[in-house]
Amino acid sequence: MSPDLLGVYFVLAVFLIVFLSAAIKILREYERAVVFTLGRFTGVRGPGLIILIPYIQQMVRVDMRTLVHDVPTQDVISQDNVSVRVNAVIYYRVIDANRAINKVENYIEATSQLAQTTLRSVLGKHELDDMLSERDKLNSDIQTILDTQTDAWGIKVANVEIKHVDIDESMVRAIAKQAEAERERRAKIINAEGELQAAEKLLQAAQIISQQGEAVQLRYLATLQEIANNRTNTVVFPFPLERLGGLFEQK
Repeated sequence: MSPDLLGVYFVLAVFLIVFLSAAIKILREYERAVVFTLGRFTGVRGPGLIILIPYIQQMVRVDMRTLVHDVPTQDVISQDNVSVRVNAVIYYRVIDANRAINKVENYIEATSQLAQTTLRSVLGKHELDDMLSERDKLNSDIQTILDTQTDAWGIKVANVEIKHVDIDESMVRAIAKQAEAERERRAKIINAEGELQAAEKLLQAAQIISQQGEAVQLRYLATLQEIANNRTNTVVFPFPLERLGGLFEQK
């Protein structure tokens, strides 16, 4: 075989290898290929083996798995004019590869920017106490808004979690004082309720005793017994004056 013929075969082999490498694509289970033919969208393919016409068809790979994205820390002014720094994490995935590629330039960056603006907008409508105590509700509100707005891009926002709400140190001290004052207020209310209940019971007992003379005597004897048990004190027993009058009359 002549050297010229060997050269031709070599060139053909190289061309065939380049052609096949450009034509044959393998997609993983979680990947999809958005295919364009001469610049026009012609379908979504995959997973597995797909064959493209080199230089006529191109594809864009799309990851269909759930993506986790940290929302950068945002400065938020609450409804009660408290400045806080908030960050969050969002979980989302592509449910329509066609719209994710053709309806928005960069769906990852677009979702991130939308999450930042939505976080500031939603939290700015609530007071600081709501941010600290009602995170589940706020997470749900942000997730609903994001999911509605990203639906046109073929994106499904599965979950939103507010991670940190950082406030100024002076506000931390103010909140601590407020919590302490609230605890003291509750303690005073509990003590007052106890005093009221005790007064009501004493009033009921006094009414019952006043209606039954025998009850007065029994209470009198019980009190004397309690005093007698304490031997360290000098006890003076009161004696009714009417009894003394009766003695003098007998004499």
